[in-house]
Amino acid sequence: MWSAATGSKLTLRYASKLHHIGIGRRWAQTRVLILTRDLDIRIIAADDGELIRELTLDPTRDYQAQAPKM
Repeated sequence: MWSAATGSKLTLRYASKLHHIGIGRRWAQTRVLILTRDLDIRIIAADDGELIRELTLDPTRDYQAQAPKM
């Protein structure tokens, strides 16, 4: 289990490289589970299982930004 930092981003190591994943200020200080399968990642809230974010990791980028709201 992980706890989101105050900056509301998580850090994940993939292929010996750290990647930072933005999850939004709303989820700051929330305990989360990070589920990974190859490059596919799901981040869910540990207490109720709500899906926070789903993404495919881009190994060429250090920061995995959120998609802009439309």
